[in-house]
Amino acid sequence: MNRLLHWEKVYLTKQPEDVGWTQKVPHPSLKMIKDLGLPKSSSIIDIGGGDSHLVDYLLKDGFTDISVLDISSTGIEKAKKRLGKKADKVDWLVTDILDFEPQRSYDLWHDRAAFHFLTEGDHIDRYQKTVAQCVNKHLAIGTFSVDGPKKCSGLPIRQYDEVLIAKTFYDGFRLLSTFRDDHHTPSGNIQNFIFATFGKVL
Repeated sequence: MNRLLHWEKVYLTKQPEDVGWTQKVPHPSLKMIKDLGLPKSSSIIDIGGGDSHLVDYLLKDGFTDISVLDISSTGIEKAKKRLGKKADKVDWLVTDILDFEPQRSYDLWHDRAAFHFLTEGDHIDRYQKTVAQCVNKHLAIGTFSVDGPKKCSGLPIRQYDEVLIAKTFYDGFRLLSTFRDDHHTPSGNIQNFIFATFGKVL
């Protein structure tokens, strides 16, 4: 399966109300970021951000060093169009997370619903190594829980619980918090997520 072609097709053929991950207000992500008490100058990267509205709220909240990474250039362009001139304040990165070679470090790595698409051990290992390489302070991640869906956008995903998510990022990070959240999709379905924050062990 060609990951790039899959996600380009999704963004080219579907509107936000047609995809399950759409959130007008990303409450769980905003909660994690607020609870971490980050300075507004903190460097934040949003993995798999596409046309997510998280970047809108980060800019509104006064964060000044934001990067958004997505495999789909179409998804990124949709976000840029929505933001207008504000898009110039964001560093947009178009690449597959498995090919990402960070050129800098980040205070916060945020990922809602991208990591769980990595189902193969070597892909998960590569993701872990990238996180360990470029994260200075915090990791905030959201995935489908063991009570959530087993597929998304027609693709298989990997489910997590509190123990497994903590174990996955145990090397180099300390678990700070976890919570569950029921995401109500635009079509009315309920998807249970687990969210977790970690602190870098220095």
